[in-house]
Amino acid sequence: MIIRKQQPFEAGYTPITTLDGPMLLDFGILKLGKGESVTCSLDLERAWMLIKGEVRFSWEGKEAVGKRASCIDEPPVVLHAPRHIPVKVQAIEDSELAVERCVNNQVFPVRFYAKGEVKTEIFGAGVLNEASNRTVRTVFDGESAPYSNMVMGEVINHPGRWSSYPPHDHPHPEIYHYRFFPAQGFGVSVLNEDAFVVHDGDSSLIFPNTTHSQVAAAGYAMYYIWLIPHLPGDKWLPTTRYYREEHTWLLQKGVKIWPEVPATL
Repeated sequence: MIIRKQQPFEAGYTPITTLDGPMLLDFGILKLGKGESVTCSLDLERAWMLIKGEVRFSWEGKEAVGKRASCIDEPPVVLHAPRHIPVKVQAIEDSELAVERCVNNQVFPVRFYAKGEVKTEIFGAGVLNEASNRTVRTVFDGESAPYSNMVMGEVINHPGRWSSYPPHDHPHPEIYHYRFFPAQGFGVSVLNEDAFVVHDGDSSLIFPNTTHSQVAAAGYAMYYIWLIPHLPGDKWLPTTRYYREEHTWLLQKGVKIWPEVPATL
């Protein structure tokens, strides 16, 4: 299911999904003009990811400043907080943030992720003629933050390449939120047997046990935020990717594909 961005995101918070929906997460975009601020003390676990701009986070007498000029070229800046603790987000410059929230009664320390503290990996390098080369940034997941009830990360889908590949699924719902560089770019979100063209600002809602491979149009870098709720007794882990059996041969070390292997009828 694709949620289309019908118009530019307005100032303030624009909700995209809600806790009572099938994604089990509150997710939306927060836009603040220079000098504007919001304070949040909801009874929910919360995370703010800076997409672009410069903000000051303040909580319990502490503060941290994050700045990001490009979500493609620079790692993310994130503040992750448990329920109840008041957090103030103040824009030093015009800023845009992704906000993720879920139910979680567990208490844990507020964590500020600076750019150098986010795990960054290159997936797909050196295989399949680089056809699935992408950059994956995982802010936190069930392995690195077992106290959390949600997952947050980013993918930089290189132009003309595939990601979330080979086709896989998992029992957890997932949200992808897209940006393109240049902004007029597009990609395709393949959900099981259905393919949807996606544009800058769109979001893909991935239902449980749905394969969800993605591809960026040639010449356009596709950035997307990925968000997953943990399920009761089933946290999402880096190993929680169940590849479709007919495509697992693509994971074999040193596998060769056409044109290295001649096609036969």
